Amino acid sequence: MTVALEFRDIGVAFGPHQVLHDVSVEVDAGGWLGIVGPNGAGKSTLLRTVAGAVPYDGSVLVEGLPIDSRSQRERAKLVAYVPQRPLFPAGMAVFDYVLLGRTPYLGPLAAESRDDISDVWEALEALHLVEFAARDVATLSGGETQRASFARVLAQKAPIVVLDEATASLDVAAQHEVLELIDRLRKEMGITVVSAIHDLTAAAQFCGRVALMDGGRIVGSGQPGEVLTEELLGTVFEPSIRVIDVDGSTVIVSLRTEETLSDQ
Repeated sequence: MTVALEFRDIGVAFGPHQVLHDVSVEVDAGGWLGIVGPNGAGKSTLLRTVAGAVPYDGSVLVEGLPIDSRSQRERAKLVAYVPQRPLFPAGMAVFDYVLLGRTPYLGPLAAESRDDISDVWEALEALHLVEFAARDVATLSGGETQRASFARVLAQKAPIVVLDEATASLDVAAQHEVLELIDRLRKEMGITVVSAIHDLTAAAQFCGRVALMDGGRIVGSGQPGEVLTEELLGTVFEPSIRVIDVDGSTVIVSLRTEETLSDQ
C-alpha cells in the first residue's frame, strides 16, 4: 500500500512547554487513521501541523514529500483540513461556503468556471444539501453545518482529509450519521481520512488504524483490536475501562469505580 500521509519525529513546543515528543505515525492511501487519547494528549496539535498552523520539528510527508516544501495552494489541493470549530460566516449562503473549496484552483482575480460550479452542486447533492443551497450557513443546525463542512471538503477534491474532532458538538445520533457519511465517502471516492476522535467506541468501529496518544507521545498504534485493549487503555485513561462485544461490534465503556460509589 502507498503511504498517503506520514508524521515523522514530530516535536512541538510552545515556549518552554514541550507538547509533542518525536511523534511518528502514518496512514495508507484510502485508509482511516483515528487519533485517540485524553484531553491534552496532543491530538489537535498534531493535526494542526498538517495545516501549517503550528511550528514543528520533524517532517509531515504527503505522498513521500515534505508538505512544507509545497506552496499553500499546492498544499490545499492535497489536504483538506477541518478544524474542531469551523468558522461559518454570517450572511454567507451554503452554496458560496462550499464554493470556497474551489479556491486553490482559481488564479488571482479569476472567476469560478463552469466546472467549479458543477463541482459545488455535486458536493451539495452528495451531502443532501441542495435544498439548503441558498440558506445562510450560520442558521444551520449542528449536523447540517457538519455536512456543509464536508461538502466544502468534497468540492476541494483533496485526496487527504484531516478532521479535528468532527463530531464533538453533536448528539449521539448525529455523531453516528456523520461518521457513517465520512466512511461512505472514503470508500466511494478513495479519500484518506485522519481524524482526532474522542469516542473510543466510534474509533474501534470506523477506523482501520488507531494511534493512542498520551502526554504528547504515541503509546500504541495499529489496528483497533491491537490498541484499544483494556490493558493499554487502562494505563492512559483509568482501570475501569471495559472493552466488550455487542452483536459483533466493539463497545468501550467506563465503569464507575468502587471509590466513586463509596462517595455517594
